[in-house]
Amino acid sequence: MRAGLIGLPGCGKTSVFNAVTRSDAPIHAYEAHSDRTYTAVVAVPDPRYDKAVSICQPKKQVPATLEIVDGAARIEAHERGHSFGTDFFAGVRNMDALVLVLRGFVNLLVAPEGGADPVRDAETVLQELVLADLVVLEGRLERLQKAKTSRRQTAVGAGEEEAVRSLKDRLEGSQSLRTAQMTPDEEKYARAFGLVSAKPLILVLNIAEADIGHETPQVLETRTYAQRMGVPLIVLCASLEAEIARMEPAEESEFLEAMGIAESARDALIRVVYSHMGLISFLTVGSDEVRAWTVRKGTTALGAAEKVHTDLARSFIRAEVMDFADFERFGGWDAARAAGKMRLEGKDYIVKDGEIVHIRASRG
Repeated sequence: MRAGLIGLPGCGKTSVFNAVTRSDAPIHAYEAHSDRTYTAVVAVPDPRYDKAVSICQPKKQVPATLEIVDGAARIEAHERGHSFGTDFFAGVRNMDALVLVLRGFVNLLVAPEGGADPVRDAETVLQELVLADLVVLEGRLERLQKAKTSRRQTAVGAGEEEAVRSLKDRLEGSQSLRTAQMTPDEEKYARAFGLVSAKPLILVLNIAEADIGHETPQVLETRTYAQRMGVPLIVLCASLEAEIARMEPAEESEFLEAMGIAESARDALIRVVYSHMGLISFLTVGSDEVRAWTVRKGTTALGAAEKVHTDLARSFIRAEVMDFADFERFGGWDAARAAGKMRLEGKDYIVKDGEIVHIRASRG
């Protein structure tokens, strides 16, 4: 699953990328002049996985991961505003979620007229995403109308036209597709056309180090905006988080403790992105391997079996399921199972986040 960092020039996307991925990508004074794309895979922070590794001491450890991309969607700055080219929308459509970085600090090299205004910047980008989707939907409607005029439209085409027209009406009525209750057909075509305004969105407000821990007017305004939009907001200082990301684990823990911070904004952002994409993890544990498997919320035991291996899904018998709290309390799978904490579930069982799931399958 891929999360793309987007935002207006000078907002600090690459600093956020470095902070989140523990990378050292070069920071350009004027981001729009960079034509490079940076990609990194990050482990999803999960204390349950860490505890399972500590208990099992496995030979192999495989955490859940996300792919973070910076630079796949570029916005050019001009004297009259900003330019969103076709390559921007092509890049965004290749992402599974969008992380919109907003500038909440003063930058003399890239100083927009009127100063830093995170809500204004968010509206600038999001409106362009809606306009891009309207172009896609209008083009599709034109083709469907031609098929109808020439009497080549099928029942499937008629159903598609109804769904596409409904999506277009929603966008023209300023209704967010992210939070809208869409019909199955609307969801299907929104995915098929890669509608960027329907993708999961996370806002990141990049503030100055002096503003850390303060509910400044900008922070309050952006928080209110995020709540109104129904999207999560992470407030961080990207330059400081990038420095923290370069520390050794012990040094990082000491620094965060001294700052009175329970968790780095880096870890919080990764977890929020993972969750907001509709993803959960289930665990398989043992002395050979502890692995966190990424699946979508609502995945069945059969779907979990297929995630592990397609052969397990074909020969599925039952799923052995254990609550993580019981696994931890009894100090391992065998002890918790002996205490009666393992249960058998069928193929339609909905797997819950953090559960330990082992698949029973027939042989041969």
